[in-house]
Amino acid sequence: MTDRQAAHLVDASVYVFRAWHSMPDRFMDPAGRPTNAVYGFARFLCELIEQSRPGHLAIAFDESLTRSFRNRIYPDYKANREPAPEELKRQFSWCKDLARALGLAVYADDEYEADDLIATLARDSREAGRPVCVVSGDKDLTQLVGENDTWWDFSRRRRLDAAGVHAHFGVHPYQIPDFLALAGDAVDNIPGVPGVGPKTAAALLAHFGELDAVYARLDEIAWLKIRGAGKLAARLRQHEQAARLSRRLTGLADDIPHIERPADIRRGRGCGDSLDALLDALGFGRPLRERLHRLRDAATATDPAAASAP
Repeated sequence: MTDRQAAHLVDASVYVFRAWHSMPDRFMDPAGRPTNAVYGFARFLCELIEQSRPGHLAIAFDESLTRSFRNRIYPDYKANREPAPEELKRQFSWCKDLARALGLAVYADDEYEADDLIATLARDSREAGRPVCVVSGDKDLTQLVGENDTWWDFSRRRRLDAAGVHAHFGVHPYQIPDFLALAGDAVDNIPGVPGVGPKTAAALLAHFGELDAVYARLDEIAWLKIRGAGKLAARLRQHEQAARLSRRLTGLADDIPHIERPADIRRGRGCGDSLDALLDALGFGRPLRERLHRLRDAATATDPAAASAP
């Protein structure tokens, strides 16, 4: 598999937040509003596309920290996170405009998170016979890695295939939702089972395979070579409700009904005029402008469908 053959599905919010925190605040538009996050995101897109030259690429954004279906299941889901300031919300909108101007498919939804959008697009891509490269630093998305797929933490330059996920986390990709349901996930405020850490969760799943089997065979746990095994079954029984709740949060929705099926995520021609207007409004200089236009021109030159687009 080459990079170009894989559908690259980008968890955009990770890279927008990273740019917001890492890029200097001297980046301003002519009105004096911060542009550091969108500048950093633009550089990220340039590096990703220049390295991978993907023919199919989708950019998925989180629309809200408080309105997804998971918040209805568990109101404290992600409640530990501070809401984005207005200065950053504005830049998220600019990041979407930038991606569209480059001819990239952009997805965002009030009901579903970027992870679910990516899961749905991954399912469509596989059904079309196309492998998937999930571009994210979020461990939740490793559950999408199939036989020919990869999870790419672009900023840390780390790629994991299915074997790599198992080597890193101690569980197979399809076990990641159960793994997080047992161990919890502090990043998303998912409770899990108190006292069950990643090593214990991995050991349980290595023996039982899945969360349902753990709870169906609790009596076997005392005989396992797991630290604290004697008390572990009682702890799991006591916190079964938390584990079951957590499992409803950690799985991804891969059948979002209102995404056009099959989704067309081919790199398109975009719009040079829209790109220039956005870059003018942001006050970005010539080097980045030329770099972005080269990427747009490259998509037009290599994709007949893009070349015929308006």
